[in-house]
Amino acid sequence: MNKFNNKIAIITGAASGIGQALSEELSKRGSIIIVADINHEQSQNVAEKINKHGGKAKPYLLDVTNSLNVEKMIQDTVNEFGRIDYMFNNAGISVSGEIKNMNLEQWRQILDVNLMGVIYGSTIAYEIMRKQGFGHIINTASIAGLSPIPMATAYTTTKHAVVGLSTTMRAEAADLGVKVSVVCPGAVRTNMFKDYIDVKNIKAKSNNPNLSSGIFMDPDKCARIILRGVARNKGIIAISALTKIIWWLYRIHPQICIFLTRKLFNSVRSSEKKANAIQGNYDS
Repeated sequence: MNKFNNKIAIITGAASGIGQALSEELSKRGSIIIVADINHEQSQNVAEKINKHGGKAKPYLLDVTNSLNVEKMIQDTVNEFGRIDYMFNNAGISVSGEIKNMNLEQWRQILDVNLMGVIYGSTIAYEIMRKQGFGHIINTASIAGLSPIPMATAYTTTKHAVVGLSTTMRAEAADLGVKVSVVCPGAVRTNMFKDYIDVKNIKAKSNNPNLSSGIFMDPDKCARIILRGVARNKGIIAISALTKIIWWLYRIHPQICIFLTRKLFNSVRSSEKKANAIQGNYDS
């Protein structure tokens, strides 16, 4: 049976990347989608595309860092449709660079979006679902929520927190009829890898990933794997084989994983120094 047919699904960060892919995939399976994003023009485009192809979607201008905005969106959805079946807290940003170069404002920015945004969406939707006696909350974390990632300390901090929030909340919510899952993708071909915030406002060409590389998964494939895990009510949905291997290694022998992380970090730091030296020569 199609568990998503005629279901009401809110997806944050739905204007692009994994959020857009989830919106389109769920619409194919008969769900009614609330396409929520701070980029309202693009969320309108996504909703229009879904409706044009016979699906049902509504755009919603949403700032996940504003709890009142999140609460209003959820309440508006309940008022219109009478319930919420799925709450996908997917919106996120990335901050790249060494922790020694980060300032507090950059910390606040990523914590507000990646952690507080998920907390707002999870807790407000939970109250509705608890009263309903059913519903499923799905939070997007990352491979960075399962192991350390060099040059992304703040991002890793938020994603570890999202994993902890989701797995603990899952235990509390289970007997109240509410399901909670956390999604941990690896490298997915999205704009996040191009639009990341560099702590020193430097984007050396050598640091820009090749999104055509085989390491990167297409968002639509990622969305299908996520929905398969949601349908099976998996607690932690690790997307790729690489994610599962790294997660397993970190649980079995964290010291080896930390050693490999240190080696990778030193390599990245060395590459950055060379790129900055080359850039300095050009500037002079």
